[in-house]
Amino acid sequence: MLLCLPSLLGQGRTYLSVGEPQKAAGKRNAALAVKIPLTVERGYHVNSNAPRETYLIPLKLTWTSTGALEAGAITYPEPSIEKYEFAEKPLSVFSGNFDLIAHFKVKGNATAGPGVAAGKLHYQACSDRACYAPKTVDITVLYQVQ
Repeated sequence: MLLCLPSLLGQGRTYLSVGEPQKAAGKRNAALAVKIPLTVERGYHVNSNAPRETYLIPLKLTWTSTGALEAGAITYPEPSIEKYEFAEKPLSVFSGNFDLIAHFKVKGNATAGPGVAAGKLHYQACSDRACYAPKTVDITVLYQVQ
């Protein structure tokens, strides 16, 4: 029961906040790159998109609806390699303020006008002593087809 305590205590907290993504604009067939700012609360970290241990949950952005855009790769920052009491080996993590870059291409048959791409950012936050239940937050990117 005590092993579950960190997960139970942290259920109401988010640990990670999403700033307002850049607005994107482009013509048909244009490539777009959108900066999505993220902030992890002081004293916490999230696993990187490529954790070193298979049991850790990676930071992962997926698109659920992109409208007139085709989703491309997500560029994640270079992670920090940190050693924590609860892990035997150093971990690959993100902390503080950092950006994800979402790459899109405007579809060739896109209609001019505004649109919205919607996604989900899944992550697992940890302190220097324990990891907490995974969370998912919504990401919204506004765009304009010219």
